[in-house]
Amino acid sequence: MDREIRLKRLRFRAWHRGVKEADLLIGGFFDQHGEGWNDAEMDLFEALLEEQDVDIMAWAMGTAAVPERYAGTVMNALKTLNYVPISE
Repeated sequence: MDREIRLKRLRFRAWHRGVKEADLLIGGFFDQHGEGWNDAEMDLFEALLEEQDVDIMAWAMGTAAVPERYAGTVMNALKTLNYVPISE
């Protein structure tokens, strides 16, 4: 699949989780980092999108242990939480 098409699909899935908080967390993360990912990182993110929102959010906030299969650079970046827009 063409890289640009794949990124567009991943962006849509990241921003359409069904819960606003998950949209902001996962969609904001994708917008901040997705363009720079290699194929392996896109594969990992695509697998992550299959997980439940509550699990992804718990891993990102550090309230639950990250499964070994997701440990690495993508999850470390997700844990920074500096990409979540906060209106003042």
